[in-house]
Amino acid sequence: MKIVLYQPDIAQNLGAAMRLCACFDVSLAVIEPCGFPLTNKALRRTAMDYAANIELIRYKNWTEFVEMQAEDGGRIVLLSTKASTPITDFEFRANDTLLFGRESAGVPDKVHAASHARVHIPINKNTRSLNLVSSASIALFEALRQTA
Repeated sequence: MKIVLYQPDIAQNLGAAMRLCACFDVSLAVIEPCGFPLTNKALRRTAMDYAANIELIRYKNWTEFVEMQAEDGGRIVLLSTKASTPITDFEFRANDTLLFGRESAGVPDKVHAASHARVHIPINKNTRSLNLVSSASIALFEALRQTA
């Protein structure tokens, strides 16, 4: 199981995702470019002491990620507000990659098309979306619960 962030916009969300992945002992990857400078100094500042407990995998672009994912195997499961399958109806596998889009724009159509599955977290119809790391926490917990 791993979490992948597609071109994140907010450095603090990356730091919180690093903390989440460190606490649950899962891999974290970022598909660049990011909406902030992705320097070692910035990572130390946003991830606090959790950065020492996780290796952040960096992909320079979507193409590099897809190539590496093909070698690793496993499904790309995109979490999206546009998905029709609720997370509670989806059967996760231990080697799934949970992919999350940009806070400001989600992911482009090519990412939707390349994903093996697309799921959403049911929320109030009068709201737009959850915070990126809130969504990642819910999805990761459910995926780990199912595959434990």
